[in-house]
Amino acid sequence: MIDFGFDKIALIGAVALIVIGPEKLPRVARTVGTLLGKAQRYVADVKAEVNRSIELEELKKMKTQFEDAARNVEQTVSTGMEQTTADLNAVWQPEPLPPNSGQHTGMTPLPPEYRHPKKNWRLKRGAMPQWYKQKNGIRARAQSGAARVARFRPPRAT
Repeated sequence: MIDFGFDKIALIGAVALIVIGPEKLPRVARTVGTLLGKAQRYVADVKAEVNRSIELEELKKMKTQFEDAARNVEQTVSTGMEQTTADLNAVWQPEPLPPNSGQHTGMTPLPPEYRHPKKNWRLKRGAMPQWYKQKNGIRARAQSGAARVARFRPPRAT
């Protein structure tokens, strides 16, 4: 910015005192001060916006570099997995038997498929068997308090 020394500011103040007058000089000085403050804030905001845009560009560059590195790692891992899979398949391939070896060349039977035991899995089952509960008089069905009172209420005499 412009560099003002003490002598230049004193000269400007003297000229302003003569031109503007002593009555209006404080109001003009306040107005000039507020305008300079607004200008400085505006310049600071512009600088901050430029810095943010520069940082944003740097972040975008870093993001693309990171994505490229991730793609390279993914490709390396996938090629390594394909190579390992191919090697394992080559090792696990059964060797062909000679045509007249005398052994049976049929396929091995597949294991049986899983079948659900057809139990009602939604029904909660207790650990204690039902026959044990009946034999020892353990309550098998839960009732609310009101239902129990109604069940065991003595009959009314009419």
